[in-house]
Amino acid sequence: FQSHEEDDRKGRRREKNRVAAQRSRKKQTQKADKLHEEYESLEQENTSLKKEIGKLTDEMKHLSEVLKDHEKICPLLHCTMNFVTVPRPDALTSCLPR
Repeated sequence: FQSHEEDDRKGRRREKNRVAAQRSRKKQTQKADKLHEEYESLEQENTSLKKEIGKLTDEMKHLSEVLKDHEKICPLLHCTMNFVTVPRPDALTSCLPR
């Protein structure tokens, strides 16, 4: 009689352990899936940000060239009045070509 009870108890314990192990594996799989989704999302964001960096770098190069070209012909940069700390309207207009 005691052996039968022990067998029942062992069977219940095994079943309980089996169910707990299934739950644990399922939870672990869900966690891995969630991490993989997050990884994929971050990879996409990284790719997008790298493209944006490339575009902004190109724009910066272009604007630097435009500025460099403009500085060559800008009368305000070549004017002796340019060193006045607070520009006066008459000083600026005297510097411009007539």
